[in-house]
Parts: sequence; C-alpha cells; structure tokens
Amino acid sequence: MADRPRIPLLDDGRTFAVLSAATFALKAIFVKLAYAAHPIDPLSLLALRMGIALPFFLWLARRERGAPPEPLTPRLWGGVLLVGFLGYYLSSLFDFIGLSYISAGLERLILFVYPTLVLLIGALWLKQPVRTGAWGALAVCYLGLAAAVWHDLEQSGDVRAVAIGAAWVFASSVTYALYYLGVGKLAPRVGSTRLAAYGGGASCVMVLAHYAAVARPSQLGELPASVWVHAAAMGTISTVLPIVLLSAAIQRLGAGRAATFSTLGPVLTIAFSWVILGEPFTWQQAVGLLLVVGGVTWLGKER
Repeated sequence: MADRPRIPLLDDGRTFAVLSAATFALKAIFVKLAYAAHPIDPLSLLALRMGIALPFFLWLARRERGAPPEPLTPRLWGGVLLVGFLGYYLSSLFDFIGLSYISAGLERLILFVYPTLVLLIGALWLKQPVRTGAWGALAVCYLGLAAAVWHDLEQSGDVRAVAIGAAWVFASSVTYALYYLGVGKLAPRVGSTRLAAYGGGASCVMVLAHYAAVARPSQLGELPASVWVHAAAMGTISTVLPIVLLSAAIQRLGAGRAATFSTLGPVLTIAFSWVILGEPFTWQQAVGLLLVVGGVTWLGKER
C-alpha cells in the first residue's frame, strides 16, 4: 500500500508553533466576550473553562501514565501539584480578575514580561548573576508597559480600574514566573507532556473545588448559552489546542526554536482585540508593544 502523501505546510513545526501562539492569544478575547455577554464573576468563568478542559487533561494523563523519564515519587508529585496550583489555578484566577478591569491588549503585554520576573526571582532568591545587558532589557520592557498603561488610562479614564486590573494581572505574571521556574526543574524528570497533563488536571480539580466551596455549582447551568460557548472556546481552543500544537512544534523544531514564536502572542492578542472586540489601537499601544516584545527578545539573547 502506497504511503499517504505528506502536506509540507501541515507537517511544518513553524505552522504548529504559530497556531499554538494564535490559539493561546485568543484566550483573553474569549474572556472579554464572556464578560460582555452576561454578568459573570471571574471564578465562575474560570470554573467553566477548567471543567470543560478537565476531560482532556484526564485523557492526556491516562495516555502519559508510566511514561519516561522516571516514575513519580511523592516528592515529584508534590512538585507537580505545586506547579499546577501556581500556573493553571492561581495565575489563571488572577488573570481573569484583572481582565474584568483592563483591556485584553494591556493584559497580554503585562503577562508577556514574565521572563523579566524569572530573571529577578533568580537574581534575588537563587542568587544568580545578571549580565549588564539584561538590566537594559528590563528597562525597555517596563518602559513599554508604561506606554501600554498610558493607552488604557486614556481610553477608559478610570485610573482606579486600570491600577486594580494591572495589579491583578501583574500578580498573575509573578505566579506564572514561579510556575515557569518549577517547570524548568520538573520537566527533565517528569516529562513536559506528562507534567502538563498532571498539573493541568490537578489545577482543574482545585478550581472546581474552590468554586464548590464558595458558590452553588448548579448556578453554572443557569448561565446563558452565550457564556457557555465562550467558555467552551476557552477550554478547547485556548487551553487544549495550544498544548497539543506546542507539543507538535517542539517535536519538529526543538524547544528553543519553538519558543521564539511566542513573541507573536502579544501582537496577535492586540490584533484580535482590535478586530473582534473593537478595542482602539493607539500609538501608545504600538510603542508599548514594540518595546515589550523587543525587550523580552533582547533579554532572551542576554540570557
């Protein structure tokens, strides 16, 4: 039987990397659409997202059970649970709260500076040396954030809302930086796909337990279909698909080359927010985007 013809574009790691960045970039858009569709609090929306994503994580965990590189000891399990708590649960909750106050564009730029926080945590906590050029990259990143905040202040005129929202998203970026450091330690021993499956599944349970403790789960069934549609898009298009696509990209390109495509994320989120949400695109936001992406890229080269 003849081999099936290969389609170069669909087997190109760069295509998977771009699609991974694009699907994750839509996450903030779906959150904002859900908030606009019906009054809903951040925890309820996050519970919907994680409840929809949970079956995928369980399937992936079952598939990866017993996979190399080594069996999970109680100590490794503790690390996996901590990573899930910091990344998929705490960081996501802070992010959803912040998005109820600020624009999707500003949210994405604040999240994108997490490499600077990884650097600062490494310098202050782990006593890792920092090259002189890295400090310049940090300065460029935060000048870009200042321009992006200026954009939101001019558009909303609500200093308090922008300050609260930016603070919550920055807290999300801090917890994501801690998650990133944890993944760096655990992935070589656990395996990146298995870590994503177990950590993601555990965080889904954490979010649902949190919701059950403070609210009535049956209330989720009373939400309009429009909210469920946006939550389903979050749980599949912006949670499941990015993991699958990034894994395919890493298999074909390697982790280093696949990671370079992450710089597309803020650009795509701002483009989607302009086209789909009707958020204005100003020169302040353009300057902020260029400085943040440029600063993070520079920082990556310095490190």
